[in-house]
Amino acid sequence: MTALGALPHRHVLTLPTGPGAVRLARETAERALAEWGVDARHPAVGPALLILSELVANSVRHAAGVSPQTTVVYAAGPDCLVLAVHDRHPHRPRLFGPDGARPPGGLATVVELTHGLGGTAVVRGDADGPGKSVWITLPL
Repeated sequence: MTALGALPHRHVLTLPTGPGAVRLARETAERALAEWGVDARHPAVGPALLILSELVANSVRHAAGVSPQTTVVYAAGPDCLVLAVHDRHPHRPRLFGPDGARPPGGLATVVELTHGLGGTAVVRGDADGPGKSVWITLPL
């Protein structure tokens, strides 16, 4: 995985975990990518926006009760795009089942798109208390 500090472009957005969060996160990603010179027609951009939308929707759907805010990290370099969605809900979803199968629902879409583009998906715990982040790295 690419070290976040090594990427020249970074943006962090903290937003209420509620209605409008997906739209705001996606619009922010579109603006950031345009500012960073990432072509909207690049084959990774559409899937990246769908992945981001699904991850933020999961935070709204499953974490809003214990996580009034969700934080989205956007980062890019010449050869990769990194997206992370963090909420304070303590449940850490599994990206693969015990038998290696993909999880049901939206995370299956996230994993399938990420791996289909040659990227990585990781769930990390929060070092300073309950919560987790889902980190997606995609090649550009």
